[in-house]
Amino acid sequence: MFDLSTQDITYLPGVGPQRAAILNKELGIYSLHDLLYYFPYKYVDRSRLYYIHEIDGNMPYIQLKGEILSFETFGEGRQRRLVGHFSDGTGVVDLVWFQGIKFLINKYKVHQEYIIFGKPTVFNGRINIAHPDIDNASELTLSTMGLQPYYNTTEKMKRSFLNSHAIEKLTETLLSRITSPLEETLSKKILEEHHLMPLTDALRNIHFPKNPELLRKAQLRLKFEELFYVQLNILRYSKDRQRKYRGFIFSKVGNVFNTFYHDNLPFELTGAQKRVIKEIRKDVGSGRQMNRLLQGDVGSGKTLVALMSMLMAIDNGFQACMMAPTEILANQHYETVRQLLFGMDVRVGLLTGSVKGKKRQEILSGLLTGDIHVLIGTHAVIEDTVNFSSLGLVVIDEQHRFGVAQRAKLWNKNVTPPHVLVMTATPIPRTLAMTLYGDLDVSVIDELPPGRKPIETRHQFDNRRESLYAFIKKQIEEGHQVYVVYPLIKESEKMDIKNLEEGYIHICEVFPDYKICKVHGKMKATEKDEEMQRFVSGEAQIMVATTVIEVGVNVPNASVMVIENAERFGLSQLHQLRGRVGRGAEQSYCILVTNYKLTEDTRKRLEIMVRTNDGFEIAEADLKLRGPGDLEGTQQSGIAFDLKIADIARDGQLLQYVREIAQNIVDNDPESTSSENQILWNQLKKLRKTNVNWASIS
Repeated sequence: MFDLSTQDITYLPGVGPQRAAILNKELGIYSLHDLLYYFPYKYVDRSRLYYIHEIDGNMPYIQLKGEILSFETFGEGRQRRLVGHFSDGTGVVDLVWFQGIKFLINKYKVHQEYIIFGKPTVFNGRINIAHPDIDNASELTLSTMGLQPYYNTTEKMKRSFLNSHAIEKLTETLLSRITSPLEETLSKKILEEHHLMPLTDALRNIHFPKNPELLRKAQLRLKFEELFYVQLNILRYSKDRQRKYRGFIFSKVGNVFNTFYHDNLPFELTGAQKRVIKEIRKDVGSGRQMNRLLQGDVGSGKTLVALMSMLMAIDNGFQACMMAPTEILANQHYETVRQLLFGMDVRVGLLTGSVKGKKRQEILSGLLTGDIHVLIGTHAVIEDTVNFSSLGLVVIDEQHRFGVAQRAKLWNKNVTPPHVLVMTATPIPRTLAMTLYGDLDVSVIDELPPGRKPIETRHQFDNRRESLYAFIKKQIEEGHQVYVVYPLIKESEKMDIKNLEEGYIHICEVFPDYKICKVHGKMKATEKDEEMQRFVSGEAQIMVATTVIEVGVNVPNASVMVIENAERFGLSQLHQLRGRVGRGAEQSYCILVTNYKLTEDTRKRLEIMVRTNDGFEIAEADLKLRGPGDLEGTQQSGIAFDLKIADIARDGQLLQYVREIAQNIVDNDPESTSSENQILWNQLKKLRKTNVNWASIS
């Protein structure tokens, strides 16, 4: 039995050094194992032949049997093309090539029987098939062809004749050399209990399925395995950490918490807030380290829950710390917390990059002596110079903006790691949360505080500006403020900034009587903060901005969010932006402005936004429309292994199913010593070796 992962792709017949270099660079295929796990993205039924008189230009793919009558070339230089007139006796079609003309004329002979396969189009009233697959009729037995695989390839590959058909041929060569079964990657027990296809059969049938039923079984086996190891990795790591790290025990709810609850709480907690506080209370009293993800839509009252958790730490003689991704947010949390604790004997410190000199020294020494009970700041709080006398709880706001390595630094502040509460306003669908944050317990605040009105969302085409501006004017006259947001997408950053600058000038012309500020990511931090401040203080009535305002800026008086080119934003981003308004008790509005031409997908996105304010419904829809890759802004950020075939959006039920199987294995074999699971632990080790596993610190 040979190990495919150590066999260089260069030495597979048909590859060689030049093709290997392209496969390395374009697809990351280095070994025979990589090629075997490069799966097709679709399949076409090759068992059927058509006659030329039956076909038209609207059919997806067709297969014909006949001969080339003659060749002709047209055009000069780069425009040159080769046309082969092909007939099966019922009519004639043109086969067209734009590259490799000399090679093709030598390779294919006139009046010899071929089977050709391709996509028909109509050009000048004749049916054309560009760059068809051609095989000798004597070499193909169509009844055994079954479904033909299609592989994703790049332009560069096609130029070197490494198209889908070429990948198919290489894969066929590779499979023909595998004469004995490959080493199994799942235990016998799992294969039998869940009726899964053996690995070697699954790999043969994922590339060359004889029929749809075999394809389905192969896909199930390979998806099952992929998701199973993602979950086994997370759950085993989580179990190890529970065994290894004891947590501080907060044994009581004391004076500080109770005083706050009875005297300072600004309004009655919602049922959801009470439920989450109970869950946190149970965690911090259990003797194991808390790792909890707190999800709640913008404005659902997460900060209040975080504050009450920090008060539990103080009651038990510990300090607490809260990290925010930006200075503006840290300042805002600091102000909010100070107002909420007004009159209480709790000292709160603020530490950001701009706190310097004597003030900084005071805070650092206050932390060491324990005089400061709560520290709020940016990631400046995890620098080596910052040390606590007894850090018991860390709250991280908008966790995906903190790198894993930064969070790991927190662990080292104490011998016993502090309890961790991670907050996010990005609603994450259940299936994704189980994968990205599978090692965190998840709490959800799913009701808004009383007195909050749902935001009214409208979709408007950009040819109706007059009515839009009249509406904005009316809102400002009633004393409200307005955001106007432009997209900022990396690929066309220059153009987007230009759009924003032009938009700003335009808004200034339309509203000459109002003060207008602008903010975008390319500005210096101090400029940005000054402009933001003008809006927060109410000096400016309109803020023109890019998506930098997405996270956390709280202006209760802002009641209108206008999103320009809304078609260029993803659903989750639109929802995040909309959450910037609706902070006060007044009715708020979100207006999505687009041009008239919209794709089907975009239309769906905008309809969902207009229909619902529910972040979880939106996140589920976003996952289905866009796939999981981009949800956290970083590629599959929590998944330790690349997913080659499973799709978290579409395979949610399977994910749930394999998670339970993985959980049972981890519970029944906590030391990973059982012989029947050896195959699983070995495979997990192998996967971890080849993929950097950040999950172990998340």
